[in-house]
Amino acid sequence: MSTIEKTDSTVTLGHLYQVENDSERIEALLPNHCVQSHASNIMPLDNGDFLCVWFAGSQEGIADISIYMSRLCQGQSEWTEPVKMSEDPTRSEQNPILFPTPDGKLWLLYTAQKSGNQDTAIVRYRISDDNGHTWGSIETLFDTPGTFVRQPIVVLDNGEWLVPIFYCNVTPGKKWVGDDDTSAVKISADQGKTWTEYPVPNSVGCVHMNVEKLHDGSLLALYRSRWADNVYLSRSKDNGRTWTEPVATELPNNNSSIQFTVLNNGHLAIVFNNINATSANERRLSLYDEIEDEEDSESVVVKALVATEEVDPNKKTAFWGTPRAPMTIAISEDNGQTWPYKRDIEVGDGYCMTNNSKEKLNREYSYPSIKQTSDGKIHVTFTYFRQTIKYVRVTEEWVKG
Repeated sequence: MSTIEKTDSTVTLGHLYQVENDSERIEALLPNHCVQSHASNIMPLDNGDFLCVWFAGSQEGIADISIYMSRLCQGQSEWTEPVKMSEDPTRSEQNPILFPTPDGKLWLLYTAQKSGNQDTAIVRYRISDDNGHTWGSIETLFDTPGTFVRQPIVVLDNGEWLVPIFYCNVTPGKKWVGDDDTSAVKISADQGKTWTEYPVPNSVGCVHMNVEKLHDGSLLALYRSRWADNVYLSRSKDNGRTWTEPVATELPNNNSSIQFTVLNNGHLAIVFNNINATSANERRLSLYDEIEDEEDSESVVVKALVATEEVDPNKKTAFWGTPRAPMTIAISEDNGQTWPYKRDIEVGDGYCMTNNSKEKLNREYSYPSIKQTSDGKIHVTFTYFRQTIKYVRVTEEWVKG
């Protein structure tokens, strides 16, 4: 990449720059013209370009939220102005993922939900034949209400496609709060025309299932925890048909998204918030109470406390409010058994008790995405204060320090 700008106190949105006193780290704040930006996914393409997709608008869950995409062309030092990729004014369109298919097409998948209700989400998609410069019509891929995607599609050794999903389950007559969410995979043997679902056993509370193919041919899945305790792990040795029950790893989780990738040498690299609820003093019910109570922030806390008192004391409940910082990258050399190497990408207080970006109250670093290219560079994007998306380029050697 050419013409890296020198770091100074003012960063031009979209431009790559080298971090002062750190020659191995390149950064950029992606251009953005919306109040809120969140939930990015980065994807390197075969032609050397990078695409980054995320959702943006006024506030997560509100119907003006749409999918946006920016491109970093090969050899260039500036991310392009974002392009709007979705167009439903009645639904909040979220959690975009990109999938370059083996036959040269590019898929964009994302969720679309009615305002404030995750249990109404469906999954939509559109296809590009020219690496994302033009796109086909928007279609529905999965129409079961409450279906969510977040993580990349995997091409299995037998040529099948596997997409991890999770369900936002809700008790009839009650509002979704995340207590009963479960994970599964959908597998297609006909390039996405039809899908067969395989659930993950005993996966309540384990969401954002991120599946990667290990060098031994098996599949590894890592999960976000609704309980805000640890990153969870499960494995499959039969191309995703059966999975072991998720078990806690040594990595903490704060009920926020994670993502990992298999490096060229077989090591694993994960980006995550290195914190969990054991150090959190505040709690709220869910992100979506704020949509109904924008004018009365105190009522959000009151409702959270009441809801906590009314639940079955023997039932686990989702924990919302753990700080979303630091943003950390870790390396495993033993297929996820241990993670001895960790380094913070971004540090701060991670305040996320509000989803308000208009008043710039949120200070979270969250929802990371990670990929490695053939040159060994590790590329990361993540939510920066819910105001924009940040891009960071490092190496495994940088992580190990």
